[in-house]
Amino acid sequence: QVLSLPIVVIVHGNQDNNAKATVLWDNAFSETDRVPFVVAERVPWEKMCDTLNLKFMAEVQTTKGLLKEHYFFLAQKIFNDHSARFEDFQSRHVSWAQFNKEILPGRGFTFWQWFDGVLDLTKRCLKSYWSDRLIVGFISKQYVCKLLSAEPDGTFLLRFSDSEIGGVTIAYVIRGKDGSSQVENIQPFSAKDLSIRSLGDRIRDLEQLRNLYPNIPKDQAFGSHYNKEQTGKD
Repeated sequence: QVLSLPIVVIVHGNQDNNAKATVLWDNAFSETDRVPFVVAERVPWEKMCDTLNLKFMAEVQTTKGLLKEHYFFLAQKIFNDHSARFEDFQSRHVSWAQFNKEILPGRGFTFWQWFDGVLDLTKRCLKSYWSDRLIVGFISKQYVCKLLSAEPDGTFLLRFSDSEIGGVTIAYVIRGKDGSSQVENIQPFSAKDLSIRSLGDRIRDLEQLRNLYPNIPKDQAFGSHYNKEQTGKD
């Protein structure tokens, strides 16, 4: 006999997300010589960061992993703490409940359900954009406003939606004649939306978008992702 990798038996496809969470937690945090099925209820946040990074790179099949600022955003999200510094999270432990049982504040889903939705969207529609570092992705709406409010009219960046599972949104700055700025967020695009028209072509369509933050003309940043438009009778 030999111990297998963890398996989960489910009876319906809607249990798939929870099953993946269970397998991920067991694979990452169980001890080799454990009592069968026993796994830690709480794990260091640093180990969780490593696990999420490895999972992201493996699923999306990219060499561009998560960055320090991404971990900071994810920590704020999972611990529901926006006042702590990056260093403060390093000594914390995250529980299974925080990972995949407790609903995120003001949302209808758990942290893992949201993160898995990002994985699926990136894998299916955004791999090349992520690998070219054109998507900031893991960043809060509030921090986006702070970054963009001082930028020229039409500066934009891409972030994963907080309010929807598996959505990517574009935040851009509008500057009035009096010099005042306002940051707008476009309705998130889902995998279904991006299968109809690609992200690059949608960005080309939107004339109010000019420069990718901090200061890259959009045609220079996304030109290689544009599809050639068919014209005439075709």
